[in-house]
Amino acid sequence: MIQISIPLVPAADGVLLIPADHVTDLLRRLASDWLRSEAAGELRGDEQTVADLAGVLTELADQIDVECIGFASAPEPEPEA
Repeated sequence: MIQISIPLVPAADGVLLIPADHVTDLLRRLASDWLRSEAAGELRGDEQTVADLAGVLTELADQIDVECIGFASAPEPEPEA
């Protein structure tokens, strides 16, 4: 079983946020742990279902990474005069 510590970042309005890189790391670790557990015979279920679910988590992590890169790479709007 994986153990991971995820920092919570308070926003100005009091909402707690989780850094995206920690979310994507968690998703990838979970997918990897499922695959490892399935290969070791620790999971009940069929191999294809576990592989498909792990793939979905990995794709979601990739999508979050792409969105974050796009957001961070977007040019800042110029201030209005």
